[in-house]
Amino acid sequence: MAKRERRTDGLLSTEAMQERTTHPFDRFEWMIAWRYMRSRRNEGGVSAMTAISITGIAIAVFALVATLSVRSGFRSEFMNTLLGANAHASVYSGVYQTETGRRSDALTDYEALAERLSEVDGVIRATPIVRAQLLAASEFRNAGVEMFGVRSEDLAALPLVRNPEESVGDFADFEKGIAIGTGVARELGVDVGDTIRLVSPDGARTAFGISPRINRYPVVYIFGVGRYDIDRVRIYMPFAEAQRFMNLEGAADEIEIFVRNPEDIDRLEVDLLNAVGGQYHSWSWKDSSGAFLRALQMEDNVMFIILSILVLIAASNIVSGLVMLVKNKGRDIGILRTMGLSQGSVMRVFFLCGAMIGTVGTIIGVILGCLFAINIDPIFSAVNTIAGGGVWDPQVRFLSQLPAKLEFGDVASAVALSMGLSFAVTLLPARRAAKMNPVEALRYE
Repeated sequence: MAKRERRTDGLLSTEAMQERTTHPFDRFEWMIAWRYMRSRRNEGGVSAMTAISITGIAIAVFALVATLSVRSGFRSEFMNTLLGANAHASVYSGVYQTETGRRSDALTDYEALAERLSEVDGVIRATPIVRAQLLAASEFRNAGVEMFGVRSEDLAALPLVRNPEESVGDFADFEKGIAIGTGVARELGVDVGDTIRLVSPDGARTAFGISPRINRYPVVYIFGVGRYDIDRVRIYMPFAEAQRFMNLEGAADEIEIFVRNPEDIDRLEVDLLNAVGGQYHSWSWKDSSGAFLRALQMEDNVMFIILSILVLIAASNIVSGLVMLVKNKGRDIGILRTMGLSQGSVMRVFFLCGAMIGTVGTIIGVILGCLFAINIDPIFSAVNTIAGGGVWDPQVRFLSQLPAKLEFGDVASAVALSMGLSFAVTLLPARRAAKMNPVEALRYE
C-alpha cells in the first residue's frame, strides 16, 4: 500500500517531506531561468540589459585571451630566436700568462674541454668557437659585426641558421666563404657572390704600433632569423679560417654548451664548472637575457591584473541586469513562493540567469580571442596597410612580426577568471530575490 502523508505533532512526517524535497538545480529551475532570460522588457524582462552584459563580458574576455596569446607569443618567439641561434651557455677561461710572458684567455686545450663538458648529464653537445668584434666593409659601406668561427656541422645544428625564415645562397658552400645576416647584407649592400673585407684591430705588432689584420671573404650564404639584433650584426666563418684570421692556431675563445632543458641552465652551470676546473667561468643565456625575461614576466602579471579589472567591470553589468530582473519579477517571485518554492530554489533560479549571461559572454569572448590569435598575421597586415605602414619597426622591437601563441593554460585562466567573477557577482542579487517577502511582493497585485 502506497505511503501517504500523515501529520505528527502538527508537522509533516519525514517521509512526506522527503517526497516534497526537490534537488538543487532541478529541471524546473532551469526552465524558469531560461524563460526569464528570454522575456522581453514589456513582459518584465531585461533582454536589452542582458545583451549589454553579454557584450561587455565577451569584449573583456576577448581582450584577455588576445593579450595572453600575444604575451605567450612574445615569450615563445623570443625563446625560439634566442635559443635557436645562440648557445644555452658558454665556458671561457680567465686571463693567464703564457710561456712567452703574454697575457691571454685563449683555450689551447679546447678539444679536451669540449669532451669533458659533453659528458655532463643534460648536455647535448659542446662546441669550440672563435669569437671577435670586427669591422666589415664593402665597396662603399662599413658596419660593425660580430664574427663567430664555427665548424660547419656545429652551425648546421643551429635550427634558425640552418632553416631560417629567409635565406639566400646554399648552406653547403659555407666552407668556401662566410655566412652573414640579412641586416648585415642590407647594411653593406652586398648579396651572395659579393666579397667583403673583414678588419680586426688586434693585428700584428710592429715598430710603428699594431697593424690591423685585413682579409677578404666571399659571401656564400645570407640568413634571416627574424631577430634584428642577430640579423644585423652576426656573421659566421669556418672555424679553421677564423683561427688563422684571428691568429689563434690551435686555440679557441670559448666552448658553447647546448643542453636538453635550457630552463635548468642555472643548475647545470655548477656541474659544467666542476667538469673543467677552477680557472674557467661560465655565461648562460639567462645572464645575457634574464633581465629582459624578468621584465617581460612582470609586464605579463601587470597586464593580467589590469585586464582582470576590465573583466570585473564587465561582469558587474550582470548585477544591474539581475537587480532590474528581480524588481520586474517581484510578482512572479511572490506567486512561486506561495506555491511552495523554497528560498534556495528562487536563489538558484536567478543565479542561473546570471550564470547564463557569464557563460555565453565567456564563450563568445574565447571564440573571438582564439580567432584573433589564429589570424593575427592577416589582421596585423590589414592594420599596417590602413595605417600606411611602419606600425611595427623591427629595429625597435627586435622581432620581424607580431607573434601570438594560443596555450591551453592562458585560455583556461581567462575562462576561470570570467566564470568565477560572473558567478560571484550573481550571488548578491540572487540572494536578494530569495529573501523577498511573498506577502510584500503580492500586496499591491
